[in-house]
Amino acid sequence: MLDVVKLLNAHHVDVLALSISESTDSAIARIVVSDPDRVEMLFGEHDVAFGVCKMILVEMMEVAGQLSKLLAALLMAEVNVHFTYPLLTRPRGFAALALHVDDTDCATSVLLGEGFKLLSQSDISR
Repeated sequence: MLDVVKLLNAHHVDVLALSISESTDSAIARIVVSDPDRVEMLFGEHDVAFGVCKMILVEMMEVAGQLSKLLAALLMAEVNVHFTYPLLTRPRGFAALALHVDDTDCATSVLLGEGFKLLSQSDISR
């Protein structure tokens, strides 16, 4: 993991969120980065195995109340959450949560309808 982070830092790419799951057979590192296109190019050039998935980034101004509202809205829309993690950086000074869901379009529509602020790549990139 250190080698991957050093590679990203050397090319001015920030790791904004990180999750590592390890088992006896393998490890999976999931990262949200400031420049996904550059990371795809770098990983391809350096033979780093990777996959890409869509994420929804939700700004959380008041985490305690908004988290339950967010989860309830997704439940009502029957959107499954596969994994989440908080961003290491705080865009605009607020907490943010990255979510991978089974229906990104539906989740986006539902969360916007509930008044959540969704962040774009430009919001979290330098």
